[in-house]
Amino acid sequence: MDVLDILEIESEVSLPKRYSELSVQEMEARVREIKEKFGDRLFIPGHHYQKDEVIQFSDARGDSLQLAQICAKLPEAEFIVFCGVHFMAETADMLTGPNQKVILPDMRAGCSMADMADINQTEKGWEKMQEIWGDTILPLTYVNSTAAIKGFVGKNGGACVTSGNVKNMLKWAFTQKERILFLPDQHLGRNTAYDLGIPLEQMAVYAPLTQTFEYEGEWEDVKVILWKGHCSVHEKFNVQHIENLRKTLPDMNIIVHPECTYDVVQASDYNGSTNFIIKTIEAAPAGSKWAIGTEMNLVNRIADEHPDKEIVSLNPFMCPCLTMNRIDLPHLLWSLEKLEEGEVVNQITVSEEITKYAVLSLERMLERS
Repeated sequence: MDVLDILEIESEVSLPKRYSELSVQEMEARVREIKEKFGDRLFIPGHHYQKDEVIQFSDARGDSLQLAQICAKLPEAEFIVFCGVHFMAETADMLTGPNQKVILPDMRAGCSMADMADINQTEKGWEKMQEIWGDTILPLTYVNSTAAIKGFVGKNGGACVTSGNVKNMLKWAFTQKERILFLPDQHLGRNTAYDLGIPLEQMAVYAPLTQTFEYEGEWEDVKVILWKGHCSVHEKFNVQHIENLRKTLPDMNIIVHPECTYDVVQASDYNGSTNFIIKTIEAAPAGSKWAIGTEMNLVNRIADEHPDKEIVSLNPFMCPCLTMNRIDLPHLLWSLEKLEEGEVVNQITVSEEITKYAVLSLERMLERS
């Protein structure tokens, strides 16, 4: 039995059966009632990928770092019920004050990408890299990573990146060291490095499960070391989806997230962060047609908010992010009713030692963004 199985059992035991017997209307009414009762003492951030049943109650909608930063500016918010995934709640805990408690409605809400780089694997891999390349590597981590990985990067002189500032951060990193280790998403690292003029032949992939490198050239030629991790949602888009659209709907604009594979990004018309995708569609003329390669909940929401445009998913059979969708209306209500009873459940806390270095990695990024 792995950790996810244990968490799932704990969560199922924790959520009383009566929540499955309540109607949607009853649950929505209770959430509104509790929100009004707590007022400014309660803040509910909602990530872009959340279900509509949850996002309707969010006090702010955005990406993970943006939401954590908003929480940090609200010291009166004693309780932060984070509708997102585990690493996002960790970041919120690290950036908020000691009087603030961060709660994740369902502890099963994780991120498969973040879980692909745990601290033990990273430390072992770092030792191997030091043996090969010595002190020539600067680590960078995508914000979609655990607090421990952010702390590792901060402790070793590196920084966090977002999909919006990743190019600037890679440029900065190459002023610091000859080589970059990019965690945990190989695709974002590869796509960005290539855009900056680094050929694929100078990128090696480190596979943590086998503790080996996927690379056929000379070690001294390596400029970027990519951690073998990926987003389970964005990896499901492929070039055939694009080719099919080009044949059937040649006037369709194709825009994808840079967490997609290299060939998909190269074949698309546009690629960029979640915010870039949202802003691009907002600025597009009425009547324009868009196929979006990102999480389905967000694609559907963008389509609903822009009825003057034709918007579809690049992969029509795509499912929403399964771990993100662990946060649902019953779990949200349960966590709020527990607060009403004076009990804090599923609180997310990060140790002082990890927080110190993880915040340092975030600060290095924010100074250059």
